[in-house]
Amino acid sequence: MLTGDLVRVKTVKQRVVPLYIDRREPHWQETAESLLLLFREGVGRTRAQIEDEIDGLFGEGGKATQVYRGLAKVLEDRSEFEVVAKVPPEVIRERVFTAAAEERKRIREQSEKERRPRFDRERVLAGVARELELEPEALMTGLFADLRDENRLLRFDDMTAVQLVDRYNVALAQAVLLRSVRIEVEIRGERPARYRQIFRWLKFHRLIHHVQGSMSEGYLFHIDGPLSLFAATTKYGLQVARFLPALLLCNDFRLSAELRFGPRREPRSFELSARDGLVSHKADAGMYTPAELTAFVERFRQVAPAWELKESSAIIELGREGVWVPDYQLIHRASGVDVFLEVLGFWKRSSLERLMRLLPKHGPPRYVLAISERLKVDEETLGELAGPILRFKEIPNASDLAALLETFTPRADATPLFS
Repeated sequence: MLTGDLVRVKTVKQRVVPLYIDRREPHWQETAESLLLLFREGVGRTRAQIEDEIDGLFGEGGKATQVYRGLAKVLEDRSEFEVVAKVPPEVIRERVFTAAAEERKRIREQSEKERRPRFDRERVLAGVARELELEPEALMTGLFADLRDENRLLRFDDMTAVQLVDRYNVALAQAVLLRSVRIEVEIRGERPARYRQIFRWLKFHRLIHHVQGSMSEGYLFHIDGPLSLFAATTKYGLQVARFLPALLLCNDFRLSAELRFGPRREPRSFELSARDGLVSHKADAGMYTPAELTAFVERFRQVAPAWELKESSAIIELGREGVWVPDYQLIHRASGVDVFLEVLGFWKRSSLERLMRLLPKHGPPRYVLAISERLKVDEETLGELAGPILRFKEIPNASDLAALLETFTPRADATPLFS
């Protein structure tokens, strides 16, 4: 992600316009290839050494340098740096500073009887090196090896020059969206599978949103931006930015955002559409499950073999007020009874209020809402919802869910309808 000092934009009639660079321009392709070469050959070198190479290659100052540093930041985010030291740097510093303090104390005490000797830095370092079984050079290298500039490049996730330019342009747009208050996205003319992907990505990134439209006419998504929240704006803002590459996979979309931009957070707007030509770096796969639910899924399959649990691909129309894409569909193997499950966590209080209002009227006949206690929903409010409720702290309890699902299955002693 680009930092604020690397974001290049202009303002036209209160609209923020990112200064994208042309992926077809030979100059930028050559620049990108030069930067890629520095990182490819930089394995084992310190971060400071690589940055010095960049400064030496492209110079310092001027607007162009802002682009070079932005491109380099994209590559840095694709790199893994490590602390290279045989002994942890904090241990080395503690031993060196302690030995230096003891040496100075010895000098002060000795000066009362005879001429004060000079502080011998090399002798102190040599003593610590022997104590830690290190060569003096290794001791000095490891002393501040955990500082950012001294981290060494361990590996680099390579890419092409054109991919680097594309990724930089997307990063510019993402940086602008970090300042958003509200976002509106319109998508039309996509296949049902693409719409299901978009709904899943919205859920995966835990974005607060509601939807209008239909499969045939297209959908209008209203997404809360990070600056609309009172807390956790940085984390949520990153989730908003990470959703953008998924949107770029659509053939026909329009995004408009209300911003609070600049040091004074002045009202501004931002627009993006498929015509801008941004290229997504996201793999076109689209089936995601939040990491904290993985353990729940595995546990449920262990304790409830009578039920098949799978990610839901259903898009359930909720009248004229949008759609609902449940997290999971559970199918009773013996009877074929199916139940939809939605897991509502930290980001989804507004989603809960909406579902409580719409599901009893427009929802499927069988569903379960698993509600995190972090939503702080009181029992009286939950009582207003017709469907079954499962409360949880960290992740839903698989055994409790299995017991709840049994209330939907046909009774074993029920009289058969046909004989």
